Amino acid sequence: MKLSGAQILIECLRREGVKVVFGYPGGVNLPIFDVLYDEKEIEFILCRHEQGGGHMAEGYARATGKPGVLLVTSGPGATNTVTAIVDAYMDSTPMVIITGQVPTHLIGNDAFQEADVVGITRPCTKYNMLVKDVNDLAQALKEAFYIAASGRPGPVLVDLPKDVLLAKTEFKYPETVSVRSYSPILKGNRWQIKQAAEEISKARKPVIYAGGGVLHSGAWQELLDLAEMTHIPVTLTVMGLGAFPGQHPLFLGMLGMHGTYCANMAMHDADLIIAVGSRFDDRVTGKTSLFAPNARIVHIDIDPTSIHKNIKVHVPIVGDVKIVLRELNTILRTSGVGSMTPFREWIDQIAGWKREHPLSYNQGDSLLKPQYVIEKIYEMTHGNAIVTTDVGQHQMWAAQYYMFNRPRTFINSGGLGTMGYGLPAAIGAQMANRDSLVVCIAGDGSVVMNIQELATAVAYNLQVKVAIINNKYLGMVRQWQQLFYNGRYSSSFMGDSPDFVKLSEAFGAVGLRATKVGEVEGVLEEAFRVTTPVVIDFQVDPYENCYPMIPAGAGHNEMVFEDPENIGKKSPVKEEAAEGVLTA
Repeated sequence: MKLSGAQILIECLRREGVKVVFGYPGGVNLPIFDVLYDEKEIEFILCRHEQGGGHMAEGYARATGKPGVLLVTSGPGATNTVTAIVDAYMDSTPMVIITGQVPTHLIGNDAFQEADVVGITRPCTKYNMLVKDVNDLAQALKEAFYIAASGRPGPVLVDLPKDVLLAKTEFKYPETVSVRSYSPILKGNRWQIKQAAEEISKARKPVIYAGGGVLHSGAWQELLDLAEMTHIPVTLTVMGLGAFPGQHPLFLGMLGMHGTYCANMAMHDADLIIAVGSRFDDRVTGKTSLFAPNARIVHIDIDPTSIHKNIKVHVPIVGDVKIVLRELNTILRTSGVGSMTPFREWIDQIAGWKREHPLSYNQGDSLLKPQYVIEKIYEMTHGNAIVTTDVGQHQMWAAQYYMFNRPRTFINSGGLGTMGYGLPAAIGAQMANRDSLVVCIAGDGSVVMNIQELATAVAYNLQVKVAIINNKYLGMVRQWQQLFYNGRYSSSFMGDSPDFVKLSEAFGAVGLRATKVGEVEGVLEEAFRVTTPVVIDFQVDPYENCYPMIPAGAGHNEMVFEDPENIGKKSPVKEEAAEGVLTA
C-alpha cells in the first residue's frame, strides 16, 4: 500500500519511538494533523506559541536525553521557533523540528505564509533540509533523528512542502543511516588518554571541571568513579549541574561568574584541570589571559571544534565522554593511581576556601530573600524535584542554593540565556515525567514572555509548579546598572507587572502569594499538595544582588562578595524604600 507524505512522517516518528510531539497547526501542515486525528501512539501537545512549543521540546529532550520533536506550520509558525532552535543549538540539545512549507512550485514566489526557513536556520541548526520529493522523506527523517542525537547533539530541521505531504509512495524506512562527511568520533585516542593518566599521576592540585557533555553522554557514573578513585575535587558548569552529586564531599559547587569562591579559587590555583564535556565558555573562564595561569589542561569532548577554541589545552582528547572516561578509569585503576592520596594539602586548602567565603545571605526578619525561598524549595522537595529556570538572578540563585544530586534534574538556558524558557521547558519536562514534581523557578520579567503556556499546562492537567522570584526588576540588569553604570536604572523597573495570582486564576491555575518569611513554607505546602498547575508569587527584596561575582574582565581570584564602592555607585537603598517598591 502506498502512503502519503503525512502518513510516512507519522510512521517514521513511531519507528523512532517518539511518544510526544509539541507544536501548532496551520494551513500547509493540516495533512499531518489529519493523520494525527486517528493516531493512538503519539500524543500531540498544542502549545500557545511556537517559541513556547520549541522550549517544551527542549525541556522534554533535556529530561529524557531523547530528541524533542516540534511540529509547526510555514511562515510565521516556522520563524517563531528560531529562538528555541538557537537555544537548543547553543546548549547541544537534541531536537527535530518539522516545519510545513508552501507547495514546491510556489517556493520563491513570496506565496502566502512562505519563509525560507532553511536559509534562516542554517546558521543555528546542526543540519537542515528541504524535502522536495516524497520518495526522499523517510530517508530524510531517519537522518534527522540520527544527526540530532549523535555526536554533539543539536537541533535538526526538516522543511516539508504541502505537496510532498499529499503525494504518495511506497513506504520503506531505512534500518541504518550513513551521512557522508558526518562520522562522530566516539573512541578517544588511547595514547592521549594515557597522557591524561600520566598528568593525573604527576599533579598535586588537580580539579575536574565538567559540563553538559557529561549529561548528554550519560557519563555521570564514570565521572563519579573518576573523582572517588583519584580523590580529585569536582566543579560543574551551570549546564552540568546534576552530573555530580551536589552534596558529595568532593563537590566544589558551580564555577564561573556567579560560582562559589572555592570552585573559582581552585580553578585559579590548580596545576591540572581535567575538562570533561565542557567548552570553556566566557562565563566560566572570566578574562582568558588570567585563566588558570599555572595549570596543565586535559580536555575531553566529542566536538573537535570545541578544543583549543577558547583556551589552549595540553592534552586534547576527542571522543564520547562516557567511552573516554571508562578507558581513563581503567588505566588509572590498573596503574594504581587510585590507591594513592597525594592531594591532602590541596583538599585542606580548598576546605579553607569553603570556610573563608561560603555561600551566604542575611535573611533575618526583614524583606523576604530569594535565596531563602530557593533553599526552602530544596528542603521541602528533599532535592527530588526536576527544576527549570528562566534567566537572570533567580537562575544563578537556583544553581547556587538547590543541591542537584541526580542527573537531568536542572534544566535551564545556558548558552543563549533565553528569557521565557523556564515555564514551557517545565511543561516539556513534566510530559516526560508525568509522576515527578517539576518546579519552574522564574523571574517576574522572564515569566511573562511565555506566560501564555500556562494555558497549555492547565489544558493537559500538568502539575507544574511555578515559583516567581518577584523583585519588581529585571534583576540582573538592575544589578549591572548599579555596579557598572553608576546606578542609572534605565528600563529595568518592572513594578507594573500583572497581579500573578489573578492572572493564574484567569488561566485556570492556582495562584498563591508570599511576602514574608513565615508565609513561604505554607504556600509551598499548598502548592505541592494540589494536583493542578500552581503559580506562587514570592515578593522578595528588590535590591538583593547575586553574589559572589566575578566582574567582567576580571580573573577567578578577583571575586566580589558585596556591593563594593570601588566597582560602581552603591545603591542608597533603605528598607523603607524597598517596602515602597513591594507595595507599589
